[in-house]
Amino acid sequence: MLDASNPPALFFAPFVSSPMRIEPHWIDYNGHLNMAYYHVLFDNALGEALALVGLGEDYVRERDRSFFTGEVHVVYKRELRLEDPVRVRLQLVDYDEKRLHIFEELCHASEGWVSATCELISLHVDLATRKVTPFPQDIIRNLEQMRSSHGWLPTPEIVGRSIRMPARLAAQ
Repeated sequence: MLDASNPPALFFAPFVSSPMRIEPHWIDYNGHLNMAYYHVLFDNALGEALALVGLGEDYVRERDRSFFTGEVHVVYKRELRLEDPVRVRLQLVDYDEKRLHIFEELCHASEGWVSATCELISLHVDLATRKVTPFPQDIIRNLEQMRSSHGWLPTPEIVGRSIRMPARLAAQ
């Protein structure tokens, strides 16, 4: 029987963040969003999504556990300017007992085009020991539900891409 005091989370596929605005001091001398603040926007959306699985600020305070980014790969596709409203689409690609594999797209909120993508591995950490530790079973159950919902989405082709120089043209 469903416990009405603790209903299961509903996971949209993909998760779509709240609308976000670019701050004036985030604009660099090129007149567009500085690369550091793409990470801020991705991180804010990640925080929203992880709160749905029970990994929000309450979790950190109550259980003395959190999540740290272990690896990140950002691809910048189109510049953003001060007036551009944005949202992030997030997909849980995979997880195991200690890690999350996440893919995000930073999109113009009204026009829909993708400005940047972010692929990351997030680590579940015991804040007392500062070591990676397994998720508790209630969080694993929530991750199973989120992954089940996101499992219907195709894995983006860019996932797993390594950074490298483009192939040089054959000798002219």
